Amino acid sequence: MKNIRNFCIIAHIDHGKSTLADRLLEYTKTVEGKEMQAQVLDDMDLERERGITIKSHAIQMKYNYKGEEYILNLIDTPGHVDFSYEVSRSIAACEGALLIIDAAQGIQAQTISNLYMAIENDLEIIPVMNKIDLPSAMPDEVEDQIVELLGCPREDIIRASGKTGEGVYQILDAIIEKVPAPEGDPEAPLQCLIFDSVFNSFRGIIAYFKVVNGVIRKGDHVKFIATGKEYDADEVGVLKLEMSPRSEIRTGDVGYIISGIKTSKEVKVGDTITHVARPAKTGIAGFEEVKPMVFAGVYPIDSEDFENLRASLEKLQLNDASLTFQPESSAALGFGFRCGFLGLLHMEIVQERLDREFNMDVITTVPNVSYKVYDKKGNCIEVHNPSGLPEPTLIDHIDEPYIRASVITNTAFIGPIMTLCLGKRGILLKQEYISGDRVEIHYDMPLGEIVIDFYDKLKSISKGYASFDYHIHDFRPSKLVKLDILLNGEPVDALSTLTHVDNSVAFGRRMCEKLKELIPRQQFDIAIQAAIGAKIIARETIKAVRKDVTAKCYGGDISRKRKLLEKQKEGKKRMKQIGTVEVPQKAFLAVLKLD
Repeated sequence: MKNIRNFCIIAHIDHGKSTLADRLLEYTKTVEGKEMQAQVLDDMDLERERGITIKSHAIQMKYNYKGEEYILNLIDTPGHVDFSYEVSRSIAACEGALLIIDAAQGIQAQTISNLYMAIENDLEIIPVMNKIDLPSAMPDEVEDQIVELLGCPREDIIRASGKTGEGVYQILDAIIEKVPAPEGDPEAPLQCLIFDSVFNSFRGIIAYFKVVNGVIRKGDHVKFIATGKEYDADEVGVLKLEMSPRSEIRTGDVGYIISGIKTSKEVKVGDTITHVARPAKTGIAGFEEVKPMVFAGVYPIDSEDFENLRASLEKLQLNDASLTFQPESSAALGFGFRCGFLGLLHMEIVQERLDREFNMDVITTVPNVSYKVYDKKGNCIEVHNPSGLPEPTLIDHIDEPYIRASVITNTAFIGPIMTLCLGKRGILLKQEYISGDRVEIHYDMPLGEIVIDFYDKLKSISKGYASFDYHIHDFRPSKLVKLDILLNGEPVDALSTLTHVDNSVAFGRRMCEKLKELIPRQQFDIAIQAAIGAKIIARETIKAVRKDVTAKCYGGDISRKRKLLEKQKEGKKRMKQIGTVEVPQKAFLAVLKLD
């Protein structure tokens, strides 16, 4: 056990984690020859296309140090704020972390929040300054920032480059010298922490775990503590580039188990595996439940696909434990699921993965957050969907979730960023200079204001330099109203939103204008109205596509023309009574991008 090291790589988005992981795998000869490619651990097409890591990936390496062979278990993690749950799971399975900081960009918001997460879990931090081969690198200034942040001596900071391979051997030596060996008792009853799982259509569900105490062998009769289910370990092994079977996995090591589990409900991330014959008294503590931030309805385009969508979501949830869902129905879209995501990028990725991995075509409704609604009697209900709101006369007040946000930026962009945050009802708490021309601004903001387009706008006004991180802070009362969109007097529940009183009229007007552009013209007039309760606040009309019925009248009496027009008018009126208006998927998506 003393020769095992478990560590993860944490950093802000695009600071070179995956490239550095490639070099580690290459220098330890874990991946050689034709298997070596850029970002070797990013095995999803989606990750390669977008150049981001979506899933954390575990892999085992062997390294000789001073004549002894060491086993290094590496977990590469995502950097985007929407996937911070993946990072928290990786950190739970490790004893040390490589903190990667880009020599050209310096410390960013996500660097700080991931660092705090690692410190809370008592991980040994090894600071690595990456990309020092770049012409724009500022190694000395960034070194000052790291010393200020970590309080470590300068000589502890390793200068490296994932591209050229400089400093990689130093990193490997530092991992062995500084990261503590896993603690645990090989003689104690078995306890394994599940930190991830995947679905394999041939072998059922494969769970990835770290052995905290005891030893697990092939053929053991095991039990999952949280679900209480029992299985036989058909195969156990370690994670190389492919899965590599072993006869046993000992304390402190990371591996996988295949036991022919068919249903996804039986494997929960954070669960503990133990032996049936000699069970552990308790599960392993300290694994947090995920709290979704953004809710949206996901509906199959063809209503017969409802059960397939459920199966697809369950399989996806195995691999992405931060996705939560429950069934709901909508008048416009039929049966579907109310899904909880960690953010908008997460929502986009889930939609894309449903399409690619499970061939599911889905419609996603406008994202919103959960509110606490208090009625006149003092009862509180949680509302995720504007259609679940009680009658306005029964509501006493509504509390909405506020986040504590920190934005790190160059001083040149402070003005526009403050304007953006104040426009989103933000409350400035403090601003502090980190170093030179970098400043950190702290805001309290309503989550509902940032779920749609805040991140994109922040990136564009700061030319991509500002970085943003947040966590849920508390719920506060605010004046919210339900804005309904009516087509020919019929409400479209998928387009309803909860919005602040001050923004409601302008938002309603913009929504009507946008829908007028997107809804195709029919044979009859379509009235698009925005309403708060019974009060109409905006209206647009889509004119009917008309046939020129008077074209055949050459000259003659005006009454002939009028007769034809009246006849047409009657027909249009009948059509309007029985006609329905199809709202295209584009219209649902355009509402998200309203400026």
